[in-house]
Amino acid sequence: MFKDLHRDSGLSNAAVLLGLFAAGVTAGAQQQPPARFHLQDASIANIQQSIMTAQITTVGLVELYLKRIKTYNNTCVNEPLGILGPITTIPHAGQINALSTLNLRPSTRKRWGFDERKARSMTDTVDEDPNMPDALEVAAAQDRQFKQTGRLVGPLHGVVMAIKDQYDTFDLRTTSGADAQYANDRPPDDATFVRRLRDAGAIILAKANLAEYAVDGARSSFGGTFCNPYDTEREPGMSSAGSATSVAANLVTCAIGEETVVSIRWPAAVNSLVGLAPTQELVSRDGMMGAGLNMRTGPICRTVQDAAKILDVIAGYDDKDEMTVFSVGRRPARPYATFATAQRLEGVRIGVIREYMSKKLFSKVDEESIDIVERAIDDLRKLGATIVDPGPDGALFQSCISRYAPELLNAALTRQYRELFPVNAAGQPESDHTATLLDMHADPAQVPQDLSLRNLNPLAVQGEGKYMINRYLRERGDANIKSNADLITKAKFYQDSNFPDRRQARENAERAMELDTSARLQTRFALQTLLLQCMQEQRLDALVAPMSTVPPRKLTAPREPAANGRSPIGWSLLGQQGFPAITVPAGFTTEVWDRVRDANGGTRLVGPVQARLPVGVDFVARPFDEAILFRIASAYQAATRHRRPPPDFGPLRGEP
Repeated sequence: MFKDLHRDSGLSNAAVLLGLFAAGVTAGAQQQPPARFHLQDASIANIQQSIMTAQITTVGLVELYLKRIKTYNNTCVNEPLGILGPITTIPHAGQINALSTLNLRPSTRKRWGFDERKARSMTDTVDEDPNMPDALEVAAAQDRQFKQTGRLVGPLHGVVMAIKDQYDTFDLRTTSGADAQYANDRPPDDATFVRRLRDAGAIILAKANLAEYAVDGARSSFGGTFCNPYDTEREPGMSSAGSATSVAANLVTCAIGEETVVSIRWPAAVNSLVGLAPTQELVSRDGMMGAGLNMRTGPICRTVQDAAKILDVIAGYDDKDEMTVFSVGRRPARPYATFATAQRLEGVRIGVIREYMSKKLFSKVDEESIDIVERAIDDLRKLGATIVDPGPDGALFQSCISRYAPELLNAALTRQYRELFPVNAAGQPESDHTATLLDMHADPAQVPQDLSLRNLNPLAVQGEGKYMINRYLRERGDANIKSNADLITKAKFYQDSNFPDRRQARENAERAMELDTSARLQTRFALQTLLLQCMQEQRLDALVAPMSTVPPRKLTAPREPAANGRSPIGWSLLGQQGFPAITVPAGFTTEVWDRVRDANGGTRLVGPVQARLPVGVDFVARPFDEAILFRIASAYQAATRHRRPPPDFGPLRGEP
């Protein structure tokens, strides 16, 4: 299957899907006249139908995307001191800087007019290896094979993708956004899911810019600052925002992101996209720089069905990631994409997480986004779903949490409430903590009243940052960058107080002297058990909630402070405990409140400010139940169609 273009990778998920896929595409092409192809918001089905009906070629498709990249993927901020210095924003910049590296050979890159910083490799300037075909060469081979056989090469034939620069691509530089002095900036092989994508026919056109080392802030030392296409003065989401904005602005068909906190769903939400953060154990983390216990790999697309098609290819056991052993025997009997065509939701019970929708506990910043999600809940009712709603001032899981949290969380709970569980200077209990926990178990009214879904906090892993980056670098085997310490001393870092200090973060990680995952794993198991019990008591198939209720801030503005457990970047607890979550466009704001610095060194809100910014709604299911998510999300998207492309990034002249 397309092995003439890539190294033999063995049997991939794509092989299982190919028969069903080929029959479906061929039948579709024969049964109905072809719709005219439009690149703007083209889906996988649109693309493949147009290739099958000779409206476009795969090479022609890649060239259409390259024209948009050439037009829209340039610097989107002022950089008076260069890429590493402070920045100021540009209103209606018409650029987003989403893609940091392009999969073009040097001669082709120069012919298209892309500068050297977009090169496939900064260390291999010749770049003539015939075993590393670039995106246009891969597309040409697909066209030749299609011409010979009349069949598409796989379920993702013609799907042009960007990969977050946190993941290994054997033909493209991989540094997680760092400007580090690798002897060879290309890793020795692909991440497992990247190999599966290629085997299925996907064309890897670019590496996506990211918050350096996949943390906070819309900036990397190598790629620079990236912007939100709906308002280029605002942040585009968390670390996977380069992936998301490239899809939103139609620079690629779909992209791959990574989520530790909200880094797939938040960029998807604020870019009017579908983002799936799947069950962690479902998709391999092999080839991920700095993989950790909370990190999940998933697709960002414009439609639910396209996200399902990507998941069909990348999901499944991989012996290079032991966590994926939990996925064995837990995938549905038929492809995920078959669940993504729903029109109605009768028989589906969906619980409303009111804990995440309180206007009383949050601020005026949150109010319009909450109203938008309220309308989404009404839409679910109209689609036939049974909505389990505790009401505007209620809490879906409060009584359940009060009953089960003390026993399940035990020591973690005692640390959270030291006034009830005092310790002496040596950290030893000053009272019988066990007796207090027993009293809470017997009488849930004794549980602290503020304990809720909003403040069930998972514990961090001691030493994980240093251990996982050093493990990755040891496996990569670079001759110059061998450790986290090298990433500190052999790299350039941007200097801008408006963004997180990347050097300091690496230095903080370097101080760790031990790795301890035990508390995190125990807490994850306890919270997963608790949440599953809460869902089962109410016989819930899924949950609905806002992805985030705080619109994206201006790039150089202060971040909105947390309020009663509400983070300004969105809700992360459920996904971090292994629950899959999908974000779907729910509408747009009409106005927002912005936080600005005041003359006294503090901050204040100003507004309302007229702003049309995307808002997303989250659907959450039990671990490994992505199928129900696709059913709910596809029915909701089909009924509401809230996705709108960014108006400043419209079709180019002559673009179909």
